[in-house]
Amino acid sequence: MILELLKADITELNVDAIVNAANTSLLGGGGVDGAIHRKGGKAILEECVQIRNKQGGCKTGEAVITTAGNLPSKYVIHTVGPVWNGDKEEKSKLLADCYKNSLNLAIQNGIKSIAFPNISTGIYHFPKDKAAEIAVNTIKDFDKSEKIEKVIFVCFDDENYKIYKKLL
Repeated sequence: MILELLKADITELNVDAIVNAANTSLLGGGGVDGAIHRKGGKAILEECVQIRNKQGGCKTGEAVITTAGNLPSKYVIHTVGPVWNGDKEEKSKLLADCYKNSLNLAIQNGIKSIAFPNISTGIYHFPKDKAAEIAVNTIKDFDKSEKIEKVIFVCFDDENYKIYKKLL
């Protein structure tokens, strides 16, 4: 598995799947979630509504998959990161679960290239350095890594980019 780092807009990447830092409702929000829903169009929202109707949204640490609508990628994997408050060990485990469950879903759908944003580091206030460490270590330690050809960490800002560059 090749690990890559980009400072870019995740909605413009031509990969098999991009990961959305979603909220439990799956109905769009701010940050990367809002951008993916806006640029991807109503097809993403329609599939998210179907998932919601079937299973009641997406729990923290879990992941679901939809079409990518108008985006250049084929799929969007929506995962819900934890809000940073209180139990740091539990929050760290839930964040690692976001990456593991997204990768497992990718494998189940034949996805070979996947791009991750900086999950939980925006309005969910997860410390950026700790979140990056969890992301990189979880992906490096993923036991079925041979089934995924490329993982791209996509940073929107300089601060996250510098943190990931140091770790990689």
